[in-house]
Amino acid sequence: MQYEAISPEDYINQVPEDRKNSLRTLRKTILDNLPEGFEEGIQYGMIGYYVPHSIYPDGYHCKLSDPLPFMSVASQKKSINLYHSGIYAIPEIHDWFVSEYPKHSKRKLDMGKSCIRFKKVEDIPFELIGELASKLTVEEWIAVYETHVKKN
Repeated sequence: MQYEAISPEDYINQVPEDRKNSLRTLRKTILDNLPEGFEEGIQYGMIGYYVPHSIYPDGYHCKLSDPLPFMSVASQKKSINLYHSGIYAIPEIHDWFVSEYPKHSKRKLDMGKSCIRFKKVEDIPFELIGELASKLTVEEWIAVYETHVKKN
């Protein structure tokens, strides 16, 4: 589902009513735990958390005018999805998340390379997502991006 939102609040206001509270809680959880320096806005039609050009002027290698993406949240047709670049780029974070998930949710983990899908909004493990959001500083993410992602 694509929303034509101009801000995170606008995005949440456009999603189905039964998802609004979960998205608000997820957004607050991320903002409360995200290290200093990341910014929030709309990126790629989703609520995005990224490294602004003021910190990383090079931008994203796929489109230099875009700030360097880090995390995103999207309301899709059948799920709320969380995208986390660190899970994709850093095996230790991936392995940590996969091992911790069963301690926070009774549901089976539904995950792609960087995407975590939550089909039941009442089962989003907010505490675990907060821990995940705090795992990398801006400086650490830039270093990982330049070493492992940008060169590929």
